[in-house]
Amino acid sequence: MTRPRTRGSRAARALSTRVIARAALAVLTAAWSVLSVAGALAASLEERITVCLACHGAGGVSRVPETPSLSGQPQFFTVAQLFLFRDGRRSSAAMTAAATDLTNEDLRALSDYLAKLPPPEPPTEPADSARAARGRTLASQNHCTVCHNPDFSGREQMPRLANQREDYLLKTMRGYRSGARIGYAGAMAVELHELTDADLDALAHYLSHLPRSSR
Repeated sequence: MTRPRTRGSRAARALSTRVIARAALAVLTAAWSVLSVAGALAASLEERITVCLACHGAGGVSRVPETPSLSGQPQFFTVAQLFLFRDGRRSSAAMTAAATDLTNEDLRALSDYLAKLPPPEPPTEPADSARAARGRTLASQNHCTVCHNPDFSGREQMPRLANQREDYLLKTMRGYRSGARIGYAGAMAVELHELTDADLDALAHYLSHLPRSSR
């Protein structure tokens, strides 16, 4: 059972989250400056995009279970993730293979292209009102908007969560909670470590079903 949190402890955790996010941004800004060094494209952008969208869906909107939509993601976030895959710091055989030969300029071009695609639409099926309400409460209690923006559109190194695939959100949060997926200075592990599977399910349901008016 999740332990009750006092108002003071929540404020302290919110401050800690902001400090962690700022520190992570400083580190990633340095990485971004390295990636800004021009390099020759190993293949055309069109060829690279075709490879990406074969799994991540036409227009960057995924139709494959547990595979994220990429459209509308902040450029900084996407280039950082591609860098981690290329460097072997994130574990995915398919993504590591896809990113191994990408140049620095490839990373920037791909992330810029994906950031400009229209973000995913809300699901056609309505949300479960009880789960969505629980998810909304948990998002507020755990200060999700501090990093991901009030509309969950994401910014800088923080991803867009609005209308991401529900199964992928749940998989990702479980990975952060268990430590299987690395995050920026441990911020996600800190925020999620006390949440139950039911909590994560409610959060994923709420975020994936956000109405367009809330974004």
